[in-house]
Amino acid sequence: MTQNSADEHSTASGTASGTEAGTRPIALVTGATRGIGRAVAEDLSRTHRVLVGGTSAERVQEVVDSLGDAAGFVADLSDVDQLDAAVQALGLEKLDLLVHSAGLAWGGEVGSTPAEDWRRLFEVNVFAVAELTRRLLPALRQARGQVVAINSGAGHRSSAGNGPYAGSKFALRALTDALRAEERGVVRVTSIHPGRVDTDMQRDLQSQLGNPRYDGSVYIAPESVAETVRLAVDTPAASMVEELSIRPVQS
Repeated sequence: MTQNSADEHSTASGTASGTEAGTRPIALVTGATRGIGRAVAEDLSRTHRVLVGGTSAERVQEVVDSLGDAAGFVADLSDVDQLDAAVQALGLEKLDLLVHSAGLAWGGEVGSTPAEDWRRLFEVNVFAVAELTRRLLPALRQARGQVVAINSGAGHRSSAGNGPYAGSKFALRALTDALRAEERGVVRVTSIHPGRVDTDMQRDLQSQLGNPRYDGSVYIAPESVAETVRLAVDTPAASMVEELSIRPVQS
């Protein structure tokens, strides 16, 4: 999911008193305005107060309004100042669940992909995940909460024309593996690795790769990925789903 826009600014709605006033656990979902992130936010809203992450205040508010018990978290995650302001505005003492769903995806061969494209992918898919997690770890530790990272099948294998994206997802897997080891017994950490999912981002990627025969019906539905997140979240606290892959039945 594209994270930045030159004319979007960081805002946040929902303070500590607002998000922690009730008894429902609190979940922050990044990239929650479309695709996998929105499906995850909608599913979690059955049991959680959802903090809807996105870069567009208008799109975030649309999702917030549709969920009932929700609030917004608006920031370009790769902008440290925006991220800091948004986290500070939340003022969370406890956070039960952090779902990293925001991300970028595009193809490119190593011999023709410029450095700025590599940097942008890693900035959003890895560095922003690390920084948001770092800032929210005290609240996650206080709640003995959980981090779920939406990775990819590309986090386990690469192929021609997919090096930059796969590289960022390999790095994300390394990040979550390290976090899991460091926080074991305090914060649960789960890595979800979907195959191809029928989202706007997937359709854009297939267009970039020159695939004229894209058929979303044979790919995974975003709601199916949300169900895998639900499985990890609902696992009893003494257990942890460390890593879960979900693939299309058809190759």
